Amino acid sequence: MTRMEWVLTREVVVGLAILGALPSVAASMLQMRGGMSAARAKQLNRVGYGLMGLSMLLFIVTGLRSH
Repeated sequence: MTRMEWVLTREVVVGLAILGALPSVAASMLQMRGGMSAARAKQLNRVGYGLMGLSMLLFIVTGLRSH
């Protein structure tokens, strides 16, 4: 299996989505409890959304490659 094939596996795509959700949830919870500034929470959300976006992009590429 090549590196590109591995990146496009279901496990990697789902793993990236989960890894993206974790910082977003953490940012929201920490900001609500006063443990994080709004600016820092925004940065952490961007990281999370970036990982989730990458996951969605890989999901689309996987679908296009299967046809």
